[in-house]
Amino acid sequence: MNRTLLILFFLLFANIAFAQRFDAGLIVGFNGTQVEGDAFKGYNKMGVLAGIFVQTDIAPAISAGMEIKYSQKGSRKRYDPKKPEVEKYIMRLGYIDIPLFLSFRTNDRSVIVGGISPGVLIHSKEIGSYGEFPKEDQHPFNTFDLQPFVGFQFDFLERAAVDLRFALSVVPTRNKPEGTTSYWLNNQFNNVISLALYYKL
Repeated sequence: MNRTLLILFFLLFANIAFAQRFDAGLIVGFNGTQVEGDAFKGYNKMGVLAGIFVQTDIAPAISAGMEIKYSQKGSRKRYDPKKPEVEKYIMRLGYIDIPLFLSFRTNDRSVIVGGISPGVLIHSKEIGSYGEFPKEDQHPFNTFDLQPFVGFQFDFLERAAVDLRFALSVVPTRNKPEGTTSYWLNNQFNNVISLALYYKL
């Protein structure tokens, strides 16, 4: 199912690219992430993002497009030197995200971006003080993610722009189990701030 979804979106991407006047390019950057619904505050988990984009003008100041990118998300318990005995916790999630967006150019260099980003989970891992969680302590993650997002893009060169975005899942990353744990408060949702370089080919 996941492979079929990715193939369909890739074919759509290729169809847009070759059927219209378009701009295409590369994306590389990083995420600062946290998980709403766990016991830890702050964007303490860093991750990479990388992919490709295509967009086309649909009005004088409006463009539409899509992206395909690998994006690392998750959560990390922040180390407190005053409490070194506290247990370690890291959640590592890797997604293939396929954002669909509209961009509104406000001037020659600035663009406001908004859209929605479906994603497919391709790997996950939780790590505690004694290493990766044993199978009996693991709780499955949902394979599908959906994140509305809004952001700002600044063209600092003719072919290069820096992009800052905020995204929050509207479907749970996973649901809270019946039992309670020290790191789980409610249904969990990805919360992501990303900073990336966009380069037009």
